[in-house]
Amino acid sequence: MQQTVYPDSPAQQPAGERLPDPQTGRRRVILDERGLLDVPFLVLTVLLVLIGVLMMFSASYARAYSTEGKATYYFARQAVFAIVGIGIMLFFSTWNYQIWRSVSFFILAAAIVFLLLVPLIGIEENGAKRWIYLGFTSFQPSEIAKLGIVLTFASMISYYRERMQSFQEGILPFVVILAVVCGLLVLEPHLSAIIIILGVSAAMLFLGGVKLRWFALGLGVVAAFVAIYLATKGYAGDRIQAWLHPFEDESDSGYQIVQSLYAIGSGGLMGLGLGRSRQKYLYLPEEHNDYIFPIVCEELGFVGAMVVLLLFLLLILRGYWIALHARDRFGMLVVGGLTTLLALQVFLNIGVVTNLLPATGISLPFFSYGGTALLIQLFEMGVILSVSRQNDNKLI
Repeated sequence: MQQTVYPDSPAQQPAGERLPDPQTGRRRVILDERGLLDVPFLVLTVLLVLIGVLMMFSASYARAYSTEGKATYYFARQAVFAIVGIGIMLFFSTWNYQIWRSVSFFILAAAIVFLLLVPLIGIEENGAKRWIYLGFTSFQPSEIAKLGIVLTFASMISYYRERMQSFQEGILPFVVILAVVCGLLVLEPHLSAIIIILGVSAAMLFLGGVKLRWFALGLGVVAAFVAIYLATKGYAGDRIQAWLHPFEDESDSGYQIVQSLYAIGSGGLMGLGLGRSRQKYLYLPEEHNDYIFPIVCEELGFVGAMVVLLLFLLLILRGYWIALHARDRFGMLVVGGLTTLLALQVFLNIGVVTNLLPATGISLPFFSYGGTALLIQLFEMGVILSVSRQNDNKLI
């Protein structure tokens, strides 16, 4: 039996079935999970992953040889995770994305449980407990929390609809969830994850129809929280000083950002050449992780760095295009939230390594070393591709 499909309906139709558009009268193709995925988004994602793994190898081999005795140590692990991650992306791109509506709360609940475990069994690095060790690798529960927030908020906003205008019935449940998650992240502490989660949540609530006056109130609360956080966390104040005056103490608090700026500046227009970075020889800390982009600038130059940023920009714009053409409200919110999550991480990482923003410990998606983070990122890209398979606005 045939059904007419409207933008907010999750009903499925056989691939390729043509039905009249109720507004234009034109005939359109209704796609289900067997439809074609968005090829530009897929190509951009795979291209960024390949470039990221290559640059991670170039940036990491000096550090890997020094600490592990094997120059390909980090590269080999990241390459395996990249291959597995692309497989995961393609696998989940075939799923009906409506399933995430029903399991979103379980993902968020699992993230909260892991966050509760971090203070108890987490491993400490650089004065913060943010990782849980699995025996063969470690992961940050905050990555699962970001995904859980996006999926849960998309499901709740789709359900509440008109009630999003009300504080008690529409906004309060979201505030409670954010308070719990962000409160647990404060214990680690993990300010960068809090900033990203609040930013993504604000974007999704805006898409859900929340009035602007609530955002003004929320901004005031966040500003007060940041002020208290900086006043009570000594290392955060040191980072602010290092950001404002990096060259005043370039041998200590300003060392990392100064070395980052040296790497970016020495690349010039065309770069020193792939594999020829000087700063990666144990001068720049975290050169294969959060500070990998300065190595990209040093080896590939301004032109190469702009190409990488252009690829990210095209991927983000394509993600928003998929969101705008999603079949229903839930699909739009999921893709919009995941794309905003990607955009925020790219912007904040580039802002930190160029000293536009204070250091926050945010990795560059697809580039920074971290196997489980890469797997989660590629899983998120698979969810976006699954929504693109059911895009019902392809008019013919």
